Amino acid sequence: MEQINKKTQAANQKVEKLDYKKEYKDLYQPATKPSIIDVPEMIFIAVDGKGNPNTCEAYKEAMEILYGLSFTIKMSKMSGTQPEGYFEYVVPPLEGFWSVDGVDFDGTNVTDKDKFCWTTMIRQPEFVTEEVFKQAKEALVKKKPELAQVIEKARYYKIKEGLCVQIMHKGSYDDEPQSIVKMRQYATEMGYIEDFSDTRFHHEIYLSDPRRCAPEKLRTVIRHPIRKREK
Repeated sequence: MEQINKKTQAANQKVEKLDYKKEYKDLYQPATKPSIIDVPEMIFIAVDGKGNPNTCEAYKEAMEILYGLSFTIKMSKMSGTQPEGYFEYVVPPLEGFWSVDGVDFDGTNVTDKDKFCWTTMIRQPEFVTEEVFKQAKEALVKKKPELAQVIEKARYYKIKEGLCVQIMHKGSYDDEPQSIVKMRQYATEMGYIEDFSDTRFHHEIYLSDPRRCAPEKLRTVIRHPIRKREK
């Protein structure tokens, strides 16, 4: 976390708005060939749920909560209530952890999307503390009272993913298995195996808006947890 803070401070001295996608290219702009990365601790606002993200109301509700809170924090400067240490930034992209109950889900072995368990989340700047998160929830409910009954589904979430293999997938979400096979083969060649568990998941970072982008042009970072293979 300290390393990220130093890099963020340096970036803010050079640019007017910090864009995490551009400043942390190792995290958000991997190549279309797989690579190994040690993912540091980051801060998120997250919402957990189950069901097909294309059809279930819970996922739509999670989107409203996540973006509502993220932009409440970002725009706090407009009312003079910005947190200590606030700096100008671009809201980072939507991300998601995906799993299926009773299965080590790897992004290829379950096709029934109604069975998906998900944690959808948006990264937050380093100045966002649990108190800042709490204040954002209160401010959002004042603006949108209809969210009062569901706002507590959001949680302040710190996580260090650690060692992972990742790739930039270009194309439809349904074509992701092709990229996942490449990741798995590369990890094996480099002496690693996938390391899914109840705390380590299939991870996607959405760099394109599917509402405005043709499926073949979608860009998605796919990331899987790994560990060294025992000899």
